Amino acid sequence: MPRNDRIKKVLVIGSGPIIIGQAAEFDYAGTQACRSLKEEGLTVVLVNSNPATIMTDKDIADIVYIEPLTVQVLKKIILKEKPDSILPTLGGQAALNLAMELEESGFLKETNTNLIGTTSLTIKKAEDRLEFKNTMEKIGEPCAPSKIVTTVEDAISFAEVIGYPVVVRPAYTLGGSGGGIAHFKEELLDICSNGLRLSRVGQCLIERCIAGWKEIEYEVMRDGAGNCITVCNMENLDPVGVHTGDSIVVAPSQTLSDKEYQMLRTSAFRIISELNIIGGCNVQYALKPDSFEYCVIEVNPRVSRSSALASKATGYPIAKVAAKIALGYTLDEIKNAITKKTVADFEPALDYCVVKIPKWPFDKFIMAKRTLTTQMKATGEVMSICNNFEGALMKAIRSLEQNIYSMQYGNYTENTEEEILKKLARIDDRRIFVIAEAIRRNIEKSKIADITKIDLWFIDKIAILVEMEQRLKKEPLSKELMLEAKRLEYPDRIIAQLSGKSLNEVKRLRKEIYQIYPAFQIVDTCAAEFEAETPYYYSCYGSQTEVSVQRTKKKVLVLGSGPIRIGQGIEFDYCSVHAAWSLHQSGYETIIINNNPETVSTDFDIADKLYFEPLTPEDVENIVDLEHPDGAVVQFGGQTAIKLTESLLKMGVPILGTSAENVDAAEDRELFDEILEQCCIPRPIGKTVFTTKQAIAAANELGYPVLIRPSYVLGGAGMQIAISDQDVTEFMEIINRNVQEHPILVDKYLMGKEVEVDAVCDGEEILIPGIMEHIERAGIHSGDSISVYPSQTISEKLQKVIVDYTKKLARSLQVIGLINIQFIVFHDEVYVIEVNPRSSRTVPYISKVTGIPIVDLASKVILGKKLKDLGYGTGLAKNSEYIAVKMPVFSFEKLRGADIGLGPEMKSTGECLGIAKTFNEALYKAFLGAGIHLPKHKKMILTVKDADKLEAVGVGKRFEALGYEIYATRSTAKILQQTGIDAIPVKKIDGESPTIMDLLLGHEIDLVINTPTQGRDKSRDGFLIRRISIETGVPCLTSLDTANVLLTSLESNMKKDLSLIDIATIKR
Repeated sequence: MPRNDRIKKVLVIGSGPIIIGQAAEFDYAGTQACRSLKEEGLTVVLVNSNPATIMTDKDIADIVYIEPLTVQVLKKIILKEKPDSILPTLGGQAALNLAMELEESGFLKETNTNLIGTTSLTIKKAEDRLEFKNTMEKIGEPCAPSKIVTTVEDAISFAEVIGYPVVVRPAYTLGGSGGGIAHFKEELLDICSNGLRLSRVGQCLIERCIAGWKEIEYEVMRDGAGNCITVCNMENLDPVGVHTGDSIVVAPSQTLSDKEYQMLRTSAFRIISELNIIGGCNVQYALKPDSFEYCVIEVNPRVSRSSALASKATGYPIAKVAAKIALGYTLDEIKNAITKKTVADFEPALDYCVVKIPKWPFDKFIMAKRTLTTQMKATGEVMSICNNFEGALMKAIRSLEQNIYSMQYGNYTENTEEEILKKLARIDDRRIFVIAEAIRRNIEKSKIADITKIDLWFIDKIAILVEMEQRLKKEPLSKELMLEAKRLEYPDRIIAQLSGKSLNEVKRLRKEIYQIYPAFQIVDTCAAEFEAETPYYYSCYGSQTEVSVQRTKKKVLVLGSGPIRIGQGIEFDYCSVHAAWSLHQSGYETIIINNNPETVSTDFDIADKLYFEPLTPEDVENIVDLEHPDGAVVQFGGQTAIKLTESLLKMGVPILGTSAENVDAAEDRELFDEILEQCCIPRPIGKTVFTTKQAIAAANELGYPVLIRPSYVLGGAGMQIAISDQDVTEFMEIINRNVQEHPILVDKYLMGKEVEVDAVCDGEEILIPGIMEHIERAGIHSGDSISVYPSQTISEKLQKVIVDYTKKLARSLQVIGLINIQFIVFHDEVYVIEVNPRSSRTVPYISKVTGIPIVDLASKVILGKKLKDLGYGTGLAKNSEYIAVKMPVFSFEKLRGADIGLGPEMKSTGECLGIAKTFNEALYKAFLGAGIHLPKHKKMILTVKDADKLEAVGVGKRFEALGYEIYATRSTAKILQQTGIDAIPVKKIDGESPTIMDLLLGHEIDLVINTPTQGRDKSRDGFLIRRISIETGVPCLTSLDTANVLLTSLESNMKKDLSLIDIATIKR
């Protein structure tokens, strides 16, 4: 079928800010699809509220709106742009839900706009729990016994019929939001009431729990003519009961017999044909381990997290092909972009094994519950490729950047066998290491399999890794033993540790005496049956290298940023991609090393070569030995890349841009203090300490409050404000849970206004695109603050000081490339609090709103160009005509037990943008994009710490003027009443009704404002209030500064006339 010629202009809906359950996989898919549509000569209109992703770059689509993802905004865009088609299957659940609302309201029919890729009927059949169940029954596909409920009472009565445990699955939600497994009535009441609230249609599916069955996924493609292929089938190492996003996943499946594989493949084709899916689709199955009985768990009629994994695992560009199919092409008409020899209806064949491990945020949320269930908790993931499962597992573990390099992790030596058996039954992120310990204790493998319900095949493989540990400890390090250890991907450092040798001895033995080197193999989608032109590689041992390393031009390594985590998100991937493109344009051969399957940087056509490898010194050195690059760029890959600087220099690879010594000078307290003194720049006074005793002495000398933080961290990791000796002791203990190679910093804490700049420096001149001002006072991490460009309250005089300090610091640190500096303005003085000579998380947002491509400029400067010749001028750029507000977005509801109070350690998972010609409209759009839709019931709760009580009066007065009914705890209510505010006093958690708990559970509260006491919240009441508000879906603010700007937004009442801004037209 040729392309549908009626399609000329397509609106692509993005997935919005990154949250747990909806991460960068949709940005990767959306970016690939937009480029695929542009190839066809179509006009592509993109709407997405996320400024951090490369998807909202002006190079990706013709018209780019970084606007809130709401039905009203989409209607405005459709009326303005008049697209003939909408592609909703590439923006995750957010895009599907919006498309369904537009369709159901009749708006698409009125405007003659068609959904392409998948029809609304298909979406309804797959997403609506009842429709899906009926469709499966019609074609004879088995589902677990289930019932759709709209009330908790119905759920309880059905559970009594089928028996506990039961699974709760809310309709139209993402990442298993609101779902879970209920083992008894009280649990069901809790999970189901939350699930009904989160579901777009107020429905939950209650089904028989089949936890313990194998979970298998099929990623399939279907075109308009009905041709189907399986792109990849995947097996979860964890059995059913753990969300697939929180499972270790293996591709292709390892434990299925051919009969089982073909049975499920046939079933997947039957399902997607009945649902009439056009494009990519993910089908999830539960397979009973001891029989051929299976159940269909769910079908995602869109590109999903698993699609990104399947795409990177096979090299098959799912999103690109799905976009072409949406235009009417059939699979046999689409060229395979990887082989360039075959067409897209060839099923990929894999001659290697892929392992994905989730990256969880438990290091940030120490109090959060670590158990894994059907609601997703991971923020990102890593993927590894090897020619055996054990090797792939070892590579994936070290890719997580948690200082874990083998199956030896966690201190289990003191546990009894009984305790280990108990730990095996606990489903959490550490279970795989408990399995290894159980094997060391000679606990029977069948017993381990019986408790964990993990297939015996996987337990055998973990046993092979444990056996190698023992051999390395006991046997002499012969060539055969070394080769086998390397085949299993044991890194040199662990071989050294276990064999009692030094790392240098092991390296010399391996490389010089035994001549054992890794081979680099190609990912070609066809198991080498056809020639392939793809430059996509992985390493393994005992094979032949398939990389061509002839040198036609200079080579540059671009080090990626690894898995997405809180503090290091897709902003750094944006920078890596732009750097690779810019360096390529400047005539260099670009080589990207990264291990994140969700991101654009690991797409097959971004760099000249892609190595899908862990970002550790040894793995990088293997690539350096093969490629001999002329230089490496580390300033775009966040802390992951920066940490490799020293190792790269030892390998003889020059660092392009700012030198390693100068990066160190910014982090080393004493060196940095010297530079500040020479430049006459003030900073908050501080001390460098190693022990708790020294920290307490320093804090007392400086005077409380003080800021405590480790050096060389990103996202404020381990950073806390302490107000007493007790706090210092507690925080030092937390910081020292991870081994600290560097000193700990104790600073005097200044309660001023925080200001931030990103600048490009060529060694002489600087270019600052703009000065960003934070709404919240210093003390809340910059990534969690609302950030405004251009600065609204900083005087011209102080702006000149900021520019002067930036120039002096950039010159003193001899910065070549990017620098990010954070200042505090306190009593009309400017203080420097942090300098990072690298890219930062504000780079994408400031580039987009000012129209200055700073990564591109930094990449050219790194190669020796001068700013004055690049056409964007120097100094502080003229303010753009637009005002932009960057709003943080959090995923607290997914992490039971995590405290949502904001402080100096970053907690947000993503961000959205409001851009307009006035501050009030930009602010309103930013709140709208972050999902704060007020007012609803005009009732709120206000409870603040003593230090904030007077300031809370102003907040209370403004809310009262807007017609809000204010409930407050006793002491806050008293102050409010004394100043004439009609506040209703309520008890906190215990006591007579109505308590705050009753009010929140009554679902009539719009907003909670609760400012936590400094230091760890010792009174658990405040913590409970914040948690309950999040779990009942009520926005909870923990800073009065945020409350004041929310009021400004509500008072301006911008609802009616929102403007639309195409950021592709912002010129300099």
